[in-house]
Amino acid sequence: SLKQAESDHFDFQVEASHVKDYLGKPNFRKEKLYNQDTPGVALGLAYTSMGGATLYVEASGLPKKEGGFKYTGQLGDVMKESAQIAHSYVQSVLAKEGNDYFDEHRVHLHVPAGATPKDGPSAGITMALALYSLATNRAVREDIGMTGELTLTGKVLPIGGVKEKTLGAKRVGIDTLIFPEDNRRDWEELPDHVKEGIEVHFADYFADVLQIALK
Repeated sequence: SLKQAESDHFDFQVEASHVKDYLGKPNFRKEKLYNQDTPGVALGLAYTSMGGATLYVEASGLPKKEGGFKYTGQLGDVMKESAQIAHSYVQSVLAKEGNDYFDEHRVHLHVPAGATPKDGPSAGITMALALYSLATNRAVREDIGMTGELTLTGKVLPIGGVKEKTLGAKRVGIDTLIFPEDNRRDWEELPDHVKEGIEVHFADYFADVLQIALK
């Protein structure tokens, strides 16, 4: 209508390439940014002021005799604590497996986009999975997203925003999700049209996450 009012023409054909010009840049983008065989990368589900979204967690390591750990990505206080818990827990798991990666590498955990503030505990299992994937050189499935708070004993605690996080995953084509076991009822109460096309797994402990998410 605006185009008609601004010109002498009455008929216009709107192509897909015109949508960005008329409506502006999309608010959401596809999140599949990484090669499917990249260890140290996991996809989490987030709840923002705009609804459900997805966010990557990256982990990388630099050989160093005394090890070390740092995190970046404008993390809030609660999320910083989650990162420390994930690091401590995964370090204990690796020690039991005879893996000394953390003793010989300075590990860096990053949550893009760096300019966007992030907080909350629900990325706990995502951060832990990225760290474990890095240390064991085993990639995470590229079709899976997850959310859940992690404790120092590996327990996966419930989170909020199950519906919004599910819709956020569907928006970017992620069709396999991991939720905490204690969110099972929240999932079951969702409308069928929200659950349609989604395969969901429920994790009680981090060991369950490893069984589901690693290639």
